[in-house]
Amino acid sequence: MFDAKNFKQYRTEIGFKNQNDLKLFLSAKDIKSEIDFTYIENLNERLYKIVKTLNNIVHDSIRIKDLDAFCEKNILDAYTTLRNNKILQKLNNQGRRREQVYFSWMRGAIISQFFKKALSQIFGVEESEIRIIGNDNLDNIENFKRQPIADLQIERNGQIFQIEMQSGHQGINDIKESKVKQARRQYVEHKIKSLVIHFDLFNGQVAFVNISNISENNINWETRAQMEGQTVFKISQDYFVWSLTDPPPKLEDILHDEN
Repeated sequence: MFDAKNFKQYRTEIGFKNQNDLKLFLSAKDIKSEIDFTYIENLNERLYKIVKTLNNIVHDSIRIKDLDAFCEKNILDAYTTLRNNKILQKLNNQGRRREQVYFSWMRGAIISQFFKKALSQIFGVEESEIRIIGNDNLDNIENFKRQPIADLQIERNGQIFQIEMQSGHQGINDIKESKVKQARRQYVEHKIKSLVIHFDLFNGQVAFVNISNISENNINWETRAQMEGQTVFKISQDYFVWSLTDPPPKLEDILHDEN
């Protein structure tokens, strides 16, 4: 009967005293691929085209007037900051290429910035009153982290809202269970409401979901086999109340409590 002593002897004989070193060797995860910067430049060009496409279709009241300046700041400058601070080499997400992780993060960050003017109209506040609170803020690169916390915070009539701006690109629209759980805690402990504003760019529609008090028996909870059994809150069609070709709605016309 083989036992732990035999296993240890075998690993020693093939040159590995540390189990983790052998795991890395056999999986080749100790071999780090170089960043393909030509590929990233092509991804940056695609980001520019996505922004340009959106700018052509959205309502004139929220259109970016100087698109080149917007892209220089939010694409080129952001990319330069990430590259110069060697953040690109640290990006990793369940085996995905770092370039693709970069593209996904940048796309989300750009969508958040692009619709900031719309957000100010929805809440009836100045853009300068919209605070960035997420740990993926490039103004504080030393604390840059890709974490599932709210991106923005707005105070309106004494009520604090934390806003998670997210976008869908394949027609599949949902919210991770971890975000809902965190929102519940925020509301119970601090009376801060959490709002997910979901931009379905595949279909040109936007949903508004108050995730502060979604109950565990809500019919929109689903377990996704393709996501390793993760539970998500499916954003049903009832939540989509804004077409991107129309002016942004007002907050009081779109929010309703969940049960």
